[in-house]
Amino acid sequence: MSLVRDHLYDLEEVEHCWIPLADGVRLSARLWLPVVPEGVTVPAILEYIPYRKRDLVRRRDERNHPFFARHGYASVRVDMRGSGDSEGVMTDMYSAAELDDALQVIAWIARQGWCDGKVGMMGTSWGGTSSLQAAARRPPELRAIIAVCATDNRFDDDIHHMGGCLLTDTVEWGATLPAILALPPDPDTVGPDWRAIWLERLEAAAFPLEAWIRHETRDAYWQWGSVDETPDAIDCPLLAIGGWVDRYSNTVMNLLRRSGDRAWGIVGPWGHHYPDQASPGPGIGFQQEALRWWDRWLKGVENGVDREPRLRVWMQDYQPPSKTIQQRAGRWIGEDRWPSATISEKRFFLDHGRLGETACDPERTAVLEPSLKVGVASGDTGYFGRHCGLAEDQGVDDANALTFESAPLSEPLEILGAPLLTLALSADRPLATLVARLNDVAPDGTSARIVFAVRNLGLEEGGRNPRPLDRNQVCRAEIAFPNTAYRVARGHRLRLALSSSYWPMVWPGPTDATLRLHLDEAALALPCRLASGREAEVSLAHPPLHAGSHAAPRLLRHREDDAESKRRVTRWHLPMERQGFGALSLALSVESRAVQEIDLTDPNSACAAFEQRFLLERGDWTAEVRSEARLRSTAGTFNPTGRLQVWEDGALLFERRWAPVVPRRFS
Repeated sequence: MSLVRDHLYDLEEVEHCWIPLADGVRLSARLWLPVVPEGVTVPAILEYIPYRKRDLVRRRDERNHPFFARHGYASVRVDMRGSGDSEGVMTDMYSAAELDDALQVIAWIARQGWCDGKVGMMGTSWGGTSSLQAAARRPPELRAIIAVCATDNRFDDDIHHMGGCLLTDTVEWGATLPAILALPPDPDTVGPDWRAIWLERLEAAAFPLEAWIRHETRDAYWQWGSVDETPDAIDCPLLAIGGWVDRYSNTVMNLLRRSGDRAWGIVGPWGHHYPDQASPGPGIGFQQEALRWWDRWLKGVENGVDREPRLRVWMQDYQPPSKTIQQRAGRWIGEDRWPSATISEKRFFLDHGRLGETACDPERTAVLEPSLKVGVASGDTGYFGRHCGLAEDQGVDDANALTFESAPLSEPLEILGAPLLTLALSADRPLATLVARLNDVAPDGTSARIVFAVRNLGLEEGGRNPRPLDRNQVCRAEIAFPNTAYRVARGHRLRLALSSSYWPMVWPGPTDATLRLHLDEAALALPCRLASGREAEVSLAHPPLHAGSHAAPRLLRHREDDAESKRRVTRWHLPMERQGFGALSLALSVESRAVQEIDLTDPNSACAAFEQRFLLERGDWTAEVRSEARLRSTAGTFNPTGRLQVWEDGALLFERRWAPVVPRRFS
């Protein structure tokens, strides 16, 4: 028997049920099931993440899953092994056991009496990446996926590294993940075994930051779980969604380039969120777009989803840079294919201070002196919704960089794709970092960052193999920027800014390296969009009336510059924020602190530290977790430290410290 289309169903909610796995571990699931006539079965939608369905992301779950269930889908939210209300332990991200569990969960869902055997999978961030990984294994029950703010390249397009350089965001996540995993399952959900599950989890507590730092190149550790290693593996329909100010924005267009006729992509102006809660806006109606997707591929409804442009993106226009933007200037455009026939290359050549259309004379060089001053206006690595985290006016950083600037443009220029910088250079050290920023300079001199790239010149392209530089010997390097969509207006100028550092976003190299650029071989290639696109035909659902821009918790940010000591300190603090769940008699409070400091004369003085605090309360019962991670380095070692403390009812229940010494060889 078939469901009635366009009918809203009543719901049956199952707060908790166990999903048994082959090794005896049980995962906890929350279900939203449509109330349908006896004998009717429905497709299912799975979200599989470690972010605590009971409390941490409960409100987000309740925004998405009941919507799908009311439209005739069984919607299933599962806590991964070792997290939330599930049994077992987790010591790192994207393990083989995690993926094997996902395949068993998909098969279990398909066997249930309420499921017709067809399963879709979706998620944002970890959940989107898990959807890609599961699809690459081709379980027969998995018929379509939606991956939001996901990564297909764990080494280059994640929060740990960029261009072979270590990101300070990895320290934040190095404190946050152990804290999430150290929280207890809810006794009201799990029952009398909750304490045994919790203690087993605590005894297995690990310090994954060590592994993220130890693996400096794109070795087998990062290749595992990176679906770009097997570009033809995903054969079910794939909708990839990203945002231009998200650290993971590169993934969507890269997936489309490799995935043939089974993939579609949407990239908006937002950061690391589901796009109905977009910041910056404008957002889209994610639930409505997802419903059309599921209807087409799980129910066979001919609704035109497969005739949409393969790629729909927000073409950004210039607007004065600001740490916070509510609505991003621009418009939606569409491309029937990616790569697109509407793209042509426009080349600029580097000369002393200029970006021109002709190459400069041979033998001309420019010197890039080392400096740790660049990065003041960088904003956060990825816009994860933190208050005031966007890039500011780049002028302050441009002043300390080596810059090349075009004449005012006589016609607008639309960039769509990945700009490519080609350089011939030499260095006086075997290891060197190059940061390239492409900026839009308005007639009043304001400099807005379009896109930026980071490259560890001591690694091959893509970070797979070390390639220390021969001192003062000329080598050639191609620096691929992330994908972007940006319209530079008539009368504006393009500015390419090069630097040897980008603190506090990027961990500085071990030595101050001076680079000499051979300008006769230096060029910037921009993928430019012709006027034949089909933006007039792009339509995306609007966010529902109850949804607005993502309300970022208000952070306290502070920067200190001591001219005498050459010390720079940046801090932010998210004060304790309490979220109550009245029906559960439960409250969760969250507090975070970060600090990055450096002596601007010494790259080995860098220090990044992060503290994460969670507090669970129910009546007189409390469980508190505090996790700290800190990173320092020398020219030859990384020196991360960590501490995890857990209290129950005010008494210390568990404490563990870590202080590994990690060899520093290539970064």
